[in-house]
Amino acid sequence: MFKLSEIKELIKLVDQTSLQELEIENDGARLHIRKPGKTEVVSVAAAPITHTYQQPVVQQVPPAQTQHAVEAPAAESKADTGSAAPAQNLHQIVSPMVGTFYSAPSPDADAFVKVGDRVKEKSVVCILEAMKLMNELEAEVRGEIVDILVTNGQLVEYGQPLFLVKPE
Repeated sequence: MFKLSEIKELIKLVDQTSLQELEIENDGARLHIRKPGKTEVVSVAAAPITHTYQQPVVQQVPPAQTQHAVEAPAAESKADTGSAAPAQNLHQIVSPMVGTFYSAPSPDADAFVKVGDRVKEKSVVCILEAMKLMNELEAEVRGEIVDILVTNGQLVEYGQPLFLVKPE
């Protein structure tokens, strides 16, 4: 099941991005957040869980009690247009998910990469945190880091360009 604090964090995450809908399944519980216009609709439903080693306890909640409308402030244009359109022959490393961008493995460590560094296809360039999971992002291409388009700790969206790389 989802904790209330996790649900609140996800609502905030959806509200701060251009995402219109988010659906997550975790331990048999399904969370669906939709942002049509100025409201967010949150529904949580228990899905059947099958385990061979134990009988799960699933509390069924009537559908009428799972829908909650939450008034959200009008979405202001928070979308970062990036530094500019990608320059000719530059590869963009984009975010594969919504999450928080971290340039280093820990707050006191050096950044994975900086402008001017050479990377290979499997070089880790950053960490993206989503739902308290740390996901390493690899360069995907061999080349030189030309620009870092986001700052440490910044919330990033799916498909948002993070790095520009001059391929070799």
